[in-house]
Amino acid sequence: MRRQRGTWVRYLLLTLAAAVFAFPFYYMVVGAFQESPTNTPDQLLPTSGWTLDNFAAIDSRINLIGSLGNSLIFTAGVLLGTATFGLLAGYAMARLDFRGRGATWVLMLLVQMVPFQLLMIPLYVQITRGFGLGDTYLGMILPFAINTTAVFIFTQFFRALPQEMFEAARIDGASELRILRSIAVPLVKPALTTVVLVTFIGPWNEFLWPFLITKDATLQPLAVSLANYISNVAQSTANPNGAILAGATTLAFPVVILFCLFQRYFTASNIGSAVKG
Repeated sequence: MRRQRGTWVRYLLLTLAAAVFAFPFYYMVVGAFQESPTNTPDQLLPTSGWTLDNFAAIDSRINLIGSLGNSLIFTAGVLLGTATFGLLAGYAMARLDFRGRGATWVLMLLVQMVPFQLLMIPLYVQITRGFGLGDTYLGMILPFAINTTAVFIFTQFFRALPQEMFEAARIDGASELRILRSIAVPLVKPALTTVVLVTFIGPWNEFLWPFLITKDATLQPLAVSLANYISNVAQSTANPNGAILAGATTLAFPVVILFCLFQRYFTASNIGSAVKG
């Protein structure tokens, strides 16, 4: 009886914590469809006043679809670079024996401790003046193309794979790229999914670097366009809160969809079954 009571208390506390964390998202979605969103308690469960005018209002000022497309391009480029370079670097750190591997591993861990804001000004000078990539998608993507967190995740996952599989493939004459493509990558799908989901949030919500590197409004991601709207245009809008919440809902919607679709892949794979004997 005492154990059952403790279980119910645990579930109750978890439910309350989930409600607290979900309430801002709920208010954002409800306010995006209200004619006049406020903070008063009678607006928490609206029964009337639903409208799509808030989305039309912000779209008329910042090109909502175009900014959303810029966010998709920026995020897709970062994900492609992170998955490609992280996979190759992780495999090399875990399965290749080369001089300086330990020092490279320590250096990579130290890089994770350096704040991006500390490197932002030198990166800006290098990318805009050195490479001439200001106001370009490549200029936005390049500083995030290699993610040390992704390298760490891939390295740890590759180290967990049975060594016998790689040794058997080498005895059969397979090259390292063949081993990576035919053996390692099919088994590393859970880690790849984790890297994609973890990495997606960063560039999708990134504001500071795109804001610094892009002056052309047609290239700015939605997070930057929304911030510009709040700073410059919201004061002249009839329902600024509703328009802002509509933009925030549009920005958050792809993230929610992504997690709903891929959360089932956060499971451990049965890699041991790949080895016979």
